[in-house]
Formats: sequence, structure tokens, C-alpha cells
Amino acid sequence: MTVPNTMRVMRVHEPAGRFVLDEIARPTLLRPTDVLVDVKASGVVPNLRNVMSNYGDRAYLTVPDLPAIYGLDAAGVVAEVGSAVTGVAVGDRVYINPGRSCGSCQACRIGEPINCEAFTFQGYFGFGPKSKRIYEQYPYGGFSEFASAPADGLVKLPDAVSFEQAARFGYLGTAYSGLRKAGVGAGRTVLISGATGTLGLGAVQIARAMGATRILCVARNEALLARVRALDPQRIRTFSYGSGSLADWAHAQTDGLGVDAVIDAIGPGASHQVTLDCISSLRRGGKLVEVGAMSDPLPLNLHELMCAQVSVLGSLWFSVAEGQDLAEMAAGGTLDLSVFEHHHYTLEQANEALADAEKRAGGFVNVVILQ
Repeated sequence: MTVPNTMRVMRVHEPAGRFVLDEIARPTLLRPTDVLVDVKASGVVPNLRNVMSNYGDRAYLTVPDLPAIYGLDAAGVVAEVGSAVTGVAVGDRVYINPGRSCGSCQACRIGEPINCEAFTFQGYFGFGPKSKRIYEQYPYGGFSEFASAPADGLVKLPDAVSFEQAARFGYLGTAYSGLRKAGVGAGRTVLISGATGTLGLGAVQIARAMGATRILCVARNEALLARVRALDPQRIRTFSYGSGSLADWAHAQTDGLGVDAVIDAIGPGASHQVTLDCISSLRRGGKLVEVGAMSDPLPLNLHELMCAQVSVLGSLWFSVAEGQDLAEMAAGGTLDLSVFEHHHYTLEQANEALADAEKRAGGFVNVVILQ
């Protein structure tokens, strides 16, 4: 594969500014364990503009220096491999898991890279000042023709997974990791709050693939809830939040026991009351896993949680191994990715793509930049 010396990128030159088409030098491999990926698709995150404006009151999050190349969830074809890379070859179809860690801190040494003090999303944001060094090493997001990445950050894609479907893996992987932490599987019941959203719909499909016996889907939009119910009428039950007591409904759907697990996929701006109602829907010993970044302060009665042995967990992202699980589930036919309605844009249309994503039309829509 002949790789050009330059590439086109869409960069932001000022906080919350518009994307501008630039031509820059293509990435060179920093380490012998790195690879170069010819980007074919990149997901567009609805929350990206908030990130580009330095995330408002979330000063503990770190954004790249300007001009910056954003774009989470890139997928493409390996164009070049470092001299020490094994198991990955030029021509392989891959998804770039954008989670980057330093590789040498205490968390990395014990096999918990997501807890690294420098953990960073390539093409998005980081979790502290040490992310600046990660950006220097891997500054290329998906809104570029090529991106470099460590070989151990790649998920190999079977032919059954298209690049545009892989561009949804950030949401799918986050949902999958949360479901695993919650212990969802055969014989289990799960309530998914925000089930019609980009993150929640993925959780619904993966819970089905994992064998959940009953999937209780909670949201406000009744039309979208009806579409979700139609995916699996035997196992899926839906509830329009605000139409009554969520806890009473959840207990009624589980023979009075309550659900085994809750995946809270509602985002920032939602009232904490929704999450409290979800906790009240749990059975004794149940788990709520937060994946949606609900930011309203949550008043918890810890004595009550202790007595009921209820757990509330945060789950940030997903491992490469979990991403590979998703790819294999899709290839095996247990995970159905055909439900997504892809809205395609070119690289030069990144501004239009973000405006489309910001409409938040529901989880069935997948806004993708294709190259």
C-alpha cells in the first residue's frame, strides 16, 4: 500500500469553533509497536461541541491543544505496521479503541489501564493534566485521513461488521462493559434507563445478545419506545418515564422482586430523581451501573443501600478485549447491528455531521463520516 506524505484533516482552531479543512503531514510511527490506519469511517459524538469548549464546569477534564483533530471511534484499514508489530498486518480491517494510557503507572502495571492517571480518549478528551503527553504521542482523531495508534489498541473487524457499524463501537463497548459489571446474562433481568438513546439502544441490543431474560426499557419518547419494543416483543417491556411509578412498574414486571441490574444511560442534564427511581427498582443485592454521565448530584441513603446490599458503580469505557467480544458476537449473529440508520457525511462535511448528531434524534440514528 502506497501511503502519501500528506493528508487532509478537519481541525478546530479555536474553542468550540468550526472544523476547517487543512492539509498536514501524515503521521509517522512513534514506536515500533505502533500502526498507521487508513481511516474509512469515524463516529460523530453529539456531545463533541461541549468538549471543544473545554467542557464548561468540568475543568478536571483535559482537551487537546489547538489546532486539534477530533473524532472518536475511527475504523479503517491498516496501512503500515511498526517493526515490532505481530498479529496485525497491512490490509487488516480494524477499529481503533481510542482509550490511551501511559503504560507504566501503578494502574497500568496491575492491568487496569482505564484507571491510569493519564487515561485519555484519542480524538476526544482526557482525565487530567497528564493527558497532554498522550495527545503529543497520538494527536490524530478520526476526522483525518490517517491515524496512528498502538497495535494493542486495535479491534480486528470481521467482514460481517461494516466500518460504519464499527464507528458505533464506543457506545456499544461502553454499554457492554457496564452490562458485564452488572452481571447481566442468562436468567437475569435488567432495566435500561435512557433506552432510546445512542448509548441505551446499544445496551438493549447487547443485553439481548447476552441472554437477559427480561429487558425493561425506560425513556420518555413513546414513539421511539415502541420501536425498541418491536426489536424483541417477547423479552422487552417499555415504560414512558413520568407516566407513573417506575419502581412499582419494575417490581410488577419481575413478580415483585425488582430487577437484577440497572444500566443508567441517561446523560448530563437529567434529574437525579430518574436515577433514584432506578435504584428503587432493584431487588435486594442488585446493581446499578452508571454509564451515561448523569451529573446532577445524587442524594443517597447509604444505610438503606447497605441494608439492601445494593451497589452503585461507575463504568467509564471498555477494553480492547471487550471490543473484540462485540465484533465476534456480531459476526456470530447474536448481536444485531442492522438496526442502525446511518447518516453519511464526507470528511469536508464534518460541521454538518456534528449539527446532525446534535439533533439527538434517538439511538437508531448513527451519524458517520465516511472516507
